[in-house]
Amino acid sequence: MDILETTLWVLLVVLSVVIIGLVLTHRGRGGGITDMFGGGLASGIQSSSVGERNLTRITWGAAILWVLVIVLLGLIQRFASL
Repeated sequence: MDILETTLWVLLVVLSVVIIGLVLTHRGRGGGITDMFGGGLASGIQSSSVGERNLTRITWGAAILWVLVIVLLGLIQRFASL
């Protein structure tokens, strides 16, 4: 059980960093962090509406996986004490 819990904690940290990066690369409505750094990577990804739509899907997928990891960690904590 310890290996599963450790794996989930590592996955939670990695997903948290990935979600932060994905959210910051989304096209802002002016004045966002992508504008502050001149677009950089985001301008290449967001060159079309398809790129933005795919970025949104990836962000949602990562967020859903992040929530599932939190629920699994909560269940492990709840039932490990029994």
